[in-house]
Amino acid sequence: MNWIVLVLSGCMEAVWAIALGKSDGFTKLVPTVVFILGMIASMAGLAYAVKSLPTGTAYAVWVGIGASITVIYGMLTGSEPISTAKVLLIIGLIGCIIGLKLVSETH
Repeated sequence: MNWIVLVLSGCMEAVWAIALGKSDGFTKLVPTVVFILGMIASMAGLAYAVKSLPTGTAYAVWVGIGASITVIYGMLTGSEPISTAKVLLIIGLIGCIIGLKLVSETH
């Protein structure tokens, strides 16, 4: 259960990061509200996960998921240029996240 919550909170990290970019310095109401709610949900999920997972592993997975989704979203919407190197690096990052799960032992 803790891994599921961690993955979902990593997804919520991408939500708040994308909303932050769309908030225009917190001058747009809806993206600002989405940012705040996304950040609360993301942090709550991370806090739950670190109760039973090593903090370093949980944090690396959380950030990796959030960063991967944010970059992929940017490439799909055209706000981030697509390159072969970026795609390969994102695939590598996702592979590392999966690897951390495979070698992780809960404490």
